[in-house]
Amino acid sequence: MSDPQQAYAPSQEFAAQANAKADLYETAQQQGTEFWANQSRELLTWSKDFTETLDWSNPPFAKWFADGEINACYNAVDRHVEAGNGERTALLFEGEPGDTRTFTYAQLKDEVSKAANGLESLDITKGDRVAIYMPMIPEAVISMLACARIGAIHSVVFGGFSADAIHSRVEDGQAKLIITADGSYRRGKPTTLKPAVDKALEKGAESVEHVLVVKRNGEEVSWTEGRDVWWHDVVDGASTEHTPSVQNAEDPLFILYTSGTTGKPKGILHTTGGYLTQAAYTHKNVFDIKPDTDVYWCTADVGWVTGHTYIAYGPLVNGATQVIYEGTPDSPHRGRFWEIVQKYGVTIMYTSPTAIRTMMKWGEDIPAEYDLSSLRLLGTVGEAINPEAWVWFHRVIGGGRCPIVDTWWQTETGAIMVSQLPGVTEAKPGSAQQALPGISIDVVDDFGEPLENEKPGLLTITQPWPSMLRTLWGDDQRFIDTYWSRFGDKYFAGDGAKRDADGDLWVLGRVDDVMNVSGHRLSTPEIESALVSHPSVAEAAVVGATDETTGQAVIAFVILSDDAQAEGKDHAELAEDIRKHVGEEISPIAKPKRVLIVPELPKTRSGKIMRRLLKDVAEDRPVGDVTTLADSTVMDAIVETFKK
Repeated sequence: MSDPQQAYAPSQEFAAQANAKADLYETAQQQGTEFWANQSRELLTWSKDFTETLDWSNPPFAKWFADGEINACYNAVDRHVEAGNGERTALLFEGEPGDTRTFTYAQLKDEVSKAANGLESLDITKGDRVAIYMPMIPEAVISMLACARIGAIHSVVFGGFSADAIHSRVEDGQAKLIITADGSYRRGKPTTLKPAVDKALEKGAESVEHVLVVKRNGEEVSWTEGRDVWWHDVVDGASTEHTPSVQNAEDPLFILYTSGTTGKPKGILHTTGGYLTQAAYTHKNVFDIKPDTDVYWCTADVGWVTGHTYIAYGPLVNGATQVIYEGTPDSPHRGRFWEIVQKYGVTIMYTSPTAIRTMMKWGEDIPAEYDLSSLRLLGTVGEAINPEAWVWFHRVIGGGRCPIVDTWWQTETGAIMVSQLPGVTEAKPGSAQQALPGISIDVVDDFGEPLENEKPGLLTITQPWPSMLRTLWGDDQRFIDTYWSRFGDKYFAGDGAKRDADGDLWVLGRVDDVMNVSGHRLSTPEIESALVSHPSVAEAAVVGATDETTGQAVIAFVILSDDAQAEGKDHAELAEDIRKHVGEEISPIAKPKRVLIVPELPKTRSGKIMRRLLKDVAEDRPVGDVTTLADSTVMDAIVETFKK
């Protein structure tokens, strides 16, 4: 039986063949910024070499490799074909209903070239924004690469998001084109995607000239002549000849929106050269990728940054073979993930602690039915993994032989920042442990002063890194205010952390108004405004409560409007209706686990809601200090409601 307290050293056999050796830390230390120049030249193909590695003359606005020229799509596809690896498999697609497609690098180059020509026929040129709202099908990755090929900026919107979420992102980025699909499959049933795009555009988005639609499941969808075009009409007949455009290293590659502490999502802007450098470097060293023999599978969706860096870019830049899967872990049965591992001989698997905890609940007998002996490395992402889940993953899925890399990073950082090096680190369950070679982090107090080991504080990044966000789209001031105003010279990640006695890092979760539910960042104000938009809700407050499956769960406290109270509706039915409403307004992920209808919310005399007291209630512990409340008896009524 594995012990969460023990350290897990890599086997001698794994350590001997590992890409990253212990001396990588020292090399990075000695070389300083030039470490990244060396990594970049080794891992990428530049059409024009850079002469300056980092320009940090105007912090916090970094420029990496600024006079270099490079194309992300060329690096992900063409150069492998030119190097004689065109017949290597790039993508192994597994559809939810069980349909499959395989693309070699040569075939992927042809498909991406056709898509690039198709986009250009719709008048998409360098710098135009293209919103992508897709299921996890090959066309999602092909669309991203086609944008990169012509220098258009992609903005991927998670396929589970609502029309409102699509609209706000399309409007903020002023997207000229939306790429979507008629639908997808979800838990054995066909679903639709295009109707959400249609609804988003009804709210107004004058920048959008066309909607390009992939036919995935043949669901009936409405059609706007002149605006809507089928992928098969525009792309399938296009030429496979296309020359990648020349991009400056600092040209934008993509915008990805993430929840902010105000209701408006933040458009995280990533540029080309620095992002690709760190994507390739981390993918090679953290996942120990051997392109000739490995079959890599990241279970994320391209709607999240993990799917950008560790599906669309990192693995392809490194010439890897990877699985992409459209469906969920429990359809058509709860062994679906392990069936895929067995079918494709997956060697490296990168997934979320939420998925692992869910599968723990289902029991060990399910994975025991499958041959998982091909696995040699496991990884986790999205939130800190609790030691019990780590140990289960190591023992049951990894057979006690696979190193686990527990990775900490963010949409903003672009790539992994803190992780084990799998052939080097003695892994400690639940801790991401050390910043990667070339990355500088610290745990500081409220004044930015470094803290001793064992003292909890705030996680900061103290030196620029290549894949760092360059700004927030169209809002430099918000970029400064959000990430740099607290400590000035350090990036503040918004996470709490501490170092243990050995100096290993433990991430303690968000310290602002953002919750982490199943690895997805959800903003408190965004959910609260969705709650208040329900006709029966007058006021709402939301907290994240610790949840053994999802990490955090959304718990909502709402006050009903006078009309709703007068109607005397059943509270249980109304609470369920309010939950569904949030799912429709934002995404099913944002649906509160519980909606509690309360007579009043705990407020200070100045009217501020004391969410920490609600968190005490949600996590079922004694309520803290209520002396600052205007009416301290309010908490008694809330506790009573919660217990019912």
